[in-house]
Amino acid sequence: MATTPAPTAAKSPSPPPRSILRDPVFLRLWAGTTASGLATWALPFVLGLAVLHRDLSAAGLGLVLAARTAGFLAAVAVGGVLADRHARRAVVLWSALAAGAAAPLLAAGLGRSLVLMTAAAALAGAGQGACRPAFQALVAETVEPERRQRANAAMTLAVRASTLAGPALTALLAAFLDVRTLLLGIGLLWLVAAFVPAPGAAAPAAAAGPAPRAGFRAEFLEGMREARRHPWFLAGLAALACVISLGYSATSVALPLISRDRYGTEWVLASAMTAYTVGALAGALLMARRRPRSQGWAAFAGLAAYGFAPLSLVLPVHPVVVVAAYAVAGTGIELFNVPWFTATQREVAPDKLARVSSLDFLVSYGLAPVGLALIAPAVSAFGVTPVLTACAAACFLVPAAAALVPSARHFARTAPAARD
Repeated sequence: MATTPAPTAAKSPSPPPRSILRDPVFLRLWAGTTASGLATWALPFVLGLAVLHRDLSAAGLGLVLAARTAGFLAAVAVGGVLADRHARRAVVLWSALAAGAAAPLLAAGLGRSLVLMTAAAALAGAGQGACRPAFQALVAETVEPERRQRANAAMTLAVRASTLAGPALTALLAAFLDVRTLLLGIGLLWLVAAFVPAPGAAAPAAAAGPAPRAGFRAEFLEGMREARRHPWFLAGLAALACVISLGYSATSVALPLISRDRYGTEWVLASAMTAYTVGALAGALLMARRRPRSQGWAAFAGLAAYGFAPLSLVLPVHPVVVVAAYAVAGTGIELFNVPWFTATQREVAPDKLARVSSLDFLVSYGLAPVGLALIAPAVSAFGVTPVLTACAAACFLVPAAAALVPSARHFARTAPAARD
């Protein structure tokens, strides 16, 4: 005899996902990253105040900042290897402590020894560079895969907020504190970055058991081989290199000149740069809530949007158009960054993630000075308009070409349905 099945209880709706910032472990990581970002963005501003107070010459400022960049570039690759070889939390601790130790050395050398300040700046840059890949890998280590996009959006929000709050907060404190005290305050921020993040997991390599350890060069090359396994990553890196070395560098050189010569005011320069940061904040907030079906194509479209910044400087348009173009460029860069970081954490082998991330930072930070050095002579030789036109075209076309690479549509070697 057939029986009537008992009615099943109605499924209760699943609770809304908890905010990523309510996770204590991630919140501590986010706070440490924010502190390091504030320290990073505040240092050039504080050193600029030292120039105004005649404790440091303009040439000395350039030398000190160049030493910091050199220290960063030298340490970021080493930091990637260390973060895959040892516990990533330990790499953050010691690199942040190194950057923090540079602050009192900078204060001691201020007005007394440019050599000491240059060496201290190199140490600060090395600490900053070594902790970047470790911070990036710690996100993947502490956050579940389905929540990483929100986590990366929160991280990039911290970075963009630091670009606004760092100089502004420093300017406020400068009304009450001298330059040496401000430098020591930067050291305290690095101590926060060192000690606030929660203890992480063991070294990724340790999970596989003891194995013969290769040298630094061999391990870094192993990370490069891992990067080559992902065509979408190489395509994205090439597009990012183009936008940074051509688009970003061209606008950095041209915007101050055009603001002064075409519009006769510094307001355009200040407003455009502020709009860029505000647009980036908006882009990060958007990516915290949206997940495009074809995230790779959407990300490359966002990266190509940077081309509107140099394009707005080509013709004598109203200043509002320039400001709006920079806001669009800022939004687009985060439409690229957030899924880019998330895909890297998802697709790259966990024990090679920091090394692959270090390649990203090498391109992001390393090509900017090269582009700045080449764009200025190009502007002198060919004029602002041809250079800006060529750079805008490259910003539009290279990401579009990168989007055609196999696996670029989803930032994955296989489509999501196939992976599931």
